Amino acid sequence: MAASLIDPQQFRTFKDEVFGRKVLNLAIFVSGNGTNFRAIERACREGRLDARICLVVSSNAAAGALAYAREAGFPTIVETREERAAAGYGAALTALLHEHGADFVALCGYLLLIPAEVVRAFHERIVNIHPALLPSFGGKGMYGHHVHDAVIASGAKFSGATIHLVSEEYDRGPIVMQRVVPVEDTDTPASLADRVLAVEHEMYTEALQLFATRRVVVNGLRTTHLS
Repeated sequence: MAASLIDPQQFRTFKDEVFGRKVLNLAIFVSGNGTNFRAIERACREGRLDARICLVVSSNAAAGALAYAREAGFPTIVETREERAAAGYGAALTALLHEHGADFVALCGYLLLIPAEVVRAFHERIVNIHPALLPSFGGKGMYGHHVHDAVIASGAKFSGATIHLVSEEYDRGPIVMQRVVPVEDTDTPASLADRVLAVEHEMYTEALQLFATRRVVVNGLRTTHLS
């Protein structure tokens, strides 16, 4: 695949500016408590990220992230199992994202596979954060404590977090950013999760800002960052 710089024309739907800078219109997908979503929202509010959140999509009606989004006044959509199973759901979800002005998507603890139609419509404009160093400890069923259980059981001395572009398979898209943390001899899945989560909150904002400022180049499965 030839190298491709994220095309500025893909962002022609921007409606808002922060201090004169154009911003990403972010759709956030969640399934749980959404601590990364909260960190992103705080970064937007404090002017550290050139983005605004235009929509929050949840696969779980009881998600803490959904309650937070509603309290903050963001437009929200709750997916049902029946809707996801229906023919044409991917096209319908794509239309809803466009209707809300989304031009970039960030997955924040979202546990389901993004429909292929959405992946294609937002090519190289969907990112996910994974609580391990991909391509290790990834794939279907590898989320939350399952990841940290597997890391500790493997005897690995290091773990971390990975931000990657989303493809039509779990955890297989080009890697955008990784951070490494040590695995201590006394670690439990919970203590390792806390250490990884601390770096997730920092790096997700940094990675999104790279996209907001058009500094990500994709070349096959490799990415580089422009200075």
